Amino acid sequence: MTRKKIAIIGGGVSGLYAAYLLEQKGITDYVLLEARDDLGGRIMDYSIEPSSNQSSSNQSTSGSAHFDLGPTWFWPDFQLQLNEVMTTFGVQSFAQYEQGSMVVERSATAAPSIMQGYVNSPTSMRLHGGMGALVRAMASKLTSKSIKLGSQVQSLRINGGEIDVVYRDQKSEHSLTVDHVFFALPPRLLMASIQFIPALPELLVKQWQSTATWMASHAKYIAVYDTPFWREKGLSGSARSALGPMVEIHDASIPEGQAALFGFLGVPAQQRKTISENEMKAYCRAQMARLFGTEAATPSSDILKDWSQDPLTATELDLSSPSDHGPTPDAIVKTGPWQQRVTGIGSEWSRQFPGYIAGAIEAANEGVEAYSRSNP
Repeated sequence: MTRKKIAIIGGGVSGLYAAYLLEQKGITDYVLLEARDDLGGRIMDYSIEPSSNQSSSNQSTSGSAHFDLGPTWFWPDFQLQLNEVMTTFGVQSFAQYEQGSMVVERSATAAPSIMQGYVNSPTSMRLHGGMGALVRAMASKLTSKSIKLGSQVQSLRINGGEIDVVYRDQKSEHSLTVDHVFFALPPRLLMASIQFIPALPELLVKQWQSTATWMASHAKYIAVYDTPFWREKGLSGSARSALGPMVEIHDASIPEGQAALFGFLGVPAQQRKTISENEMKAYCRAQMARLFGTEAATPSSDILKDWSQDPLTATELDLSSPSDHGPTPDAIVKTGPWQQRVTGIGSEWSRQFPGYIAGAIEAANEGVEAYSRSNP
């Protein structure tokens, strides 16, 4: 059986940053287990080659245009720790385009109206290369290559002073032993997908199960165009709609690159399950045409990402319970056999920014620091 000091479950920003922080402390005896076939977690790209318009997910190809299917913005003016991390990893940012008027659609019986737009304060910032640029930068800084993709953890079992970790890849089941486990995935998904032997304390289980998973109930549509034609009309690309299917739309264009619009769907997750992807995309294209003109009806490419139908993000609880962030759950087990053996470091465990990328950084930093204090 393979022996490691630490297992990190989840290869999104929190898991990668925890691995980086461990290495900065001289700890390289860890393994990172990611259930997806790519790093990033809920940071996911829609990537387009300028020459071929072929798309792929979470890939870094020279010259590719990267559009965010997951988180899009960060706010350096008050997410100071995240801003420092962006600087450390050398990723470049730019301001969200917000110049011009916005479109408002109030009902099916009235034509969309144009009203004065507004600029968010503090400024919403995006990354060149999409948020995946941060994932790629973090992964490139790791010296340890003990990262296993397509490896979904099945169970954790206490075995004396160690923890037996059982995970499965596409071929077979594997196991390893560790001293400590960092959970870089949402607490609700953790409880739905991993068996604990012995069981965690009942109150903690209820607390983790009741913690909403950020993005789990959401869906996002992106339409890519040859030019940002809406800007020529004096529009910012921002829109609000009471008719839908999208309730909020923004400019997703890349500076000196591909033009795009993206929107958040307001159709409830349970209802979206009854509509095919092609049908929903057609509804979205029709809405783009209503709001921005006939040119918007024929994007060069488009994509719909429904996070509620992603089994590595959403659980049944996420489809039926409120998605608002409640009290921050405990990140450690305070009593019983699991005490000081596991730590939650996913974004939902952040006290300041639960659900945000800044929260993933904060929770990972606090988790690694707490582990270091207990294991000098």
